Amino acid sequence: MDKVKIYYCKEKDTIDIWFGDPNLEVISEEAGEGLILKKDKNGKVIGIEKLYVMKTLGVEKSFPLELIMT
Repeated sequence: MDKVKIYYCKEKDTIDIWFGDPNLEVISEEAGEGLILKKDKNGKVIGIEKLYVMKTLGVEKSFPLELIMT
């Protein structure tokens, strides 16, 4: 498995979590309200996009983020 990559876009208020190479994405499929599955050409999920992150959390301003990986 590749390293997990996490990107937050403040302007769009989205977070992308990639389990594979983002360049291999060919399919985006809505999986629920504000949740998009990113798939490769074989239909394997290689990433997830969450829309409206701050709105979903009920936060009005962005805040510093500390990512802890173990």
